Amino acid sequence: MKVLVATEKPFAAAAVNGIRAEVEGAGHELVLLEKYTEKAQLLEAVKDVDAMIIRSDKVDAEVLDAAKQLKIVVRAGAGYDNIDLAAATAHNVVAENTPGQNANAVAELVCGLLVYGVRNFYNGKAGTELMGKKLGLLAFGNVGRNVARIAKGGFGMDVYAYDAYCPKEVIEAAGVHAVDSQDALFETCDVVSLHIPATPETKQSINYALVNKMRKGGILLNTARKEVINEPELLKLMAEREDLKYITDIKPDADADFAAFEGRYFATPKKMGAQTAEANTNAGIAAAKQINAYFKDGCTKFQVNK
Repeated sequence: MKVLVATEKPFAAAAVNGIRAEVEGAGHELVLLEKYTEKAQLLEAVKDVDAMIIRSDKVDAEVLDAAKQLKIVVRAGAGYDNIDLAAATAHNVVAENTPGQNANAVAELVCGLLVYGVRNFYNGKAGTELMGKKLGLLAFGNVGRNVARIAKGGFGMDVYAYDAYCPKEVIEAAGVHAVDSQDALFETCDVVSLHIPATPETKQSINYALVNKMRKGGILLNTARKEVINEPELLKLMAEREDLKYITDIKPDADADFAAFEGRYFATPKKMGAQTAEANTNAGIAAAKQINAYFKDGCTKFQVNK
């Protein structure tokens, strides 16, 4: 089988070496398309491949139309909104992600941004401490659980979580308080960290009414997806409530002028959650292993377009 690694933003060399070892060790052929600049290059590269590994690269209907032999595409990372799932299903292509491989990297970023925020972005003015503060996690998946581990054990924070798909008993078994709704989470916590995917139910769901439930001095932290934020409504709220802070590793829309809230807003230059050498390597190798498992015995454990 022929496996294509298509990465506009390439994997680190160690990750590529690990992927190659997995793929070629299983008797398959590996080909690389790195730093491509035009979609036409991707369309040409997919013509004769059986499997693909991607990062933030878009696999849409046009790509799938061109990939006549494609059987499986794996997104090296947790999010998979860059794959057109309906089109993949229509083309009988299995789409997978690699959940958990980036979780610690994202969790450490969350905690680093949180320290930066409560210390007023290191502007020389007195800030506050995290010990004893209430941290709310909106979703309790792999990243949320790692954030809870660090926040509880390292900072001594009181951690709460709401996840519509995770049983309360599982949340509480991790030493985290389970609340009954996202409204309750925002009402209860000093900080709310978002870990929800971008779905029809969650897009634009973090809005004026919800965030306005936060306590005085509240901090909203988003390392999930930009689409879950209703940016116009959050801008309106921040203009009205000078006590709120918004911290993210996702650039807002060009017309969303959060920069006007100096001292209360921070965004990294690009999405940084999985930008560590370890996460980069882990996710790439996991993707290769999943492709090998699929070709060996049809394993689709991490399929996301069922």
